[in-house]
Amino acid sequence: MRRLFIALTLGLVSVLLSGCGYNTLQAQDEAVKAAWSEVLNQYQRRADLVPNLVETVKGYAAHERQVLSAVTEARARVGQIQLSPALINDPAALQRFQAAQAELGSALARLLAVAENYPQLKADAAFRDLQAQLEGTENRIAVARNRYIKAVQDYNTTVRSFPSNFTAMLFGHQVKANFTVENERALAAPPKVQFAPPAAPGTAAGY
Repeated sequence: MRRLFIALTLGLVSVLLSGCGYNTLQAQDEAVKAAWSEVLNQYQRRADLVPNLVETVKGYAAHERQVLSAVTEARARVGQIQLSPALINDPAALQRFQAAQAELGSALARLLAVAENYPQLKADAAFRDLQAQLEGTENRIAVARNRYIKAVQDYNTTVRSFPSNFTAMLFGHQVKANFTVENERALAAPPKVQFAPPAAPGTAAGY
């Protein structure tokens, strides 16, 4: 009799929790974490390409010191941010993450634009391969970000909606931070590149 009572109680609790959005919250929370992991993976993939890309460009355009330094420094700032699941629960931390990644993306775009001035660099097989990898990674970043945005929107809607909002409060589920519209527009905007005039004949330059 006792076992039957326990079984019925557990069954009733399960039904109530399911009806109040508990299972949905759990599933959506896991979806957000999975989407965020993929975002981090793709951003890390881009960061891993930077050293080889900088070294390859440096071999043909060592005097482009400002552009090369900007990429290296932007990557260093990205590396200073601790990439963890906790970022998605801290709006300020996520904003810093976005800013650092946007800075690196902008610096890389300027580097590729400068490379257009060097035919030998553009013809280099290693550079072409790195450029293709970078372009593919940028596409994967965009896809991963969009999936994350959608997963967070679904989760946040459940957290805020009745009656699942009571379940969310009961079990400590809170609204998660998301990528901002302003940041999305910044990523979509092409960088403005201003080329410096060529150095006078006989001028020495080095990196």
